[in-house]
Amino acid sequence: MSNRRMKNTHKLLIGAGSAAILAAAATWGLARQLQPEPPANPGTALDDPALIRHGEYIARTADCVACHTTPGGRPFAGGLAMQTPVGAIYSTNITPDTETGIGAYDYPAFRNAVKFGIRHDGATLYPAMPYPSYAIMPDADLYALYAYFSQVVAPQRQDNAPSTIPWPLNMRWPLVWWRALFAPERPFQPDPGMDDLLNRGKYLVEGPGHCGACHTPRGIGFQETALSLEDGDTFLSGALIDGWRAKSLRGEAQGLDSWTREEIVDFLASGRTSRVAAFGAMADVVSHSTRHMTPGDLDAMAAYLKRLPPAPGKPTSFPAKQDALTDALLDGTARTRGALLYREHCMTCHRPDGQGVPRIFPALNGNSAIFALNPQSSIQITLEGGRMPLNPGMDTMAFAMPGFKHLSDQDISAILSFIRSGWTNQAPAVSPDQVHQIRSFLNTKTPDIQTGDRHE
Repeated sequence: MSNRRMKNTHKLLIGAGSAAILAAAATWGLARQLQPEPPANPGTALDDPALIRHGEYIARTADCVACHTTPGGRPFAGGLAMQTPVGAIYSTNITPDTETGIGAYDYPAFRNAVKFGIRHDGATLYPAMPYPSYAIMPDADLYALYAYFSQVVAPQRQDNAPSTIPWPLNMRWPLVWWRALFAPERPFQPDPGMDDLLNRGKYLVEGPGHCGACHTPRGIGFQETALSLEDGDTFLSGALIDGWRAKSLRGEAQGLDSWTREEIVDFLASGRTSRVAAFGAMADVVSHSTRHMTPGDLDAMAAYLKRLPPAPGKPTSFPAKQDALTDALLDGTARTRGALLYREHCMTCHRPDGQGVPRIFPALNGNSAIFALNPQSSIQITLEGGRMPLNPGMDTMAFAMPGFKHLSDQDISAILSFIRSGWTNQAPAVSPDQVHQIRSFLNTKTPDIQTGDRHE
């Protein structure tokens, strides 16, 4: 190598090193700037029974157990594989085990993690943790939550697992900048035009309920594109997460326009109504969180959701359509491939009129999950099957739907296209390619971890 080339290489190395040092210094400075103020002294003993009961309720409203527990695993011990476009993030052990959980966290460290996304060692948590939503939770609730975890939750020794996100995307130091851009420190902003009930619903939806974590689209930085309606029109307008289409919760035709306030309360309390049932991730939300909430809080959430306007650019109603399919199925004149497959595999439970059986077999006609613009949820439930959440005291039994993975992509697309355009439904056809994409996703999902070193 010539002396000139050696000098140029030396300059490049010095320049790269200087840039790295400057970036590290800027990140360190930003991290210090973003360090939250320490909390005020709560003035209540951690073992106060009323405080602990309140903390347990906060844990329910925040649905901590659903993300931090694997199916059949130990509560709050972590290991759930959370799928992202670049790899899986395993939820962490949040039991008070001192070695593998959060037993070494004092209250300020716990608050920093939940509310600001700052780990015990100062590193930033991946945004799979919904701390941008939890940011609006008051310190009194965070302290009660800490009391519940530190005093009541049983310690479980279960090692945490690294993500499967490849280097350099798995580096945590750039997340300091992510926090600065997308997870601001912010209080809850009540709407002066709403009463106390509606503002309570607004708080639960935006904050501990973190509905936007699933139902708001993500941007290029995997950030929620809006944290509230005031923050942007994409708030709760629907998103794809873990292969499911989290429906729009706005007031358009394919959102919650066809739902009454009472139906929303019923769904959150039981996981079903006379027409629909919760499956997939939403079944877990109902099982672990919403069915344990007070009737007043459920009504507040429903009232607030029904107040949300339609998302821009989405239809607010469908053209009138007469049901000509029921008679065709009954008299045998419906002879398309989709009709024949529906008659063979679906009609016994969901009936010729697509109305199912109330609270047992969901309706397919007029079900907003069926006529959603995007069919991912319908495809996944058809391939994988699913089970309704249990709700003791409200419904005697929880019913399951079998999976139909044995059918081809072409047959699944034919059935779903038939259902989505049948009776009074008006939704686009499903292509075999769309079925293939979801099938491939399901076949390659990163599995959960059960004991910290064993995949499920």
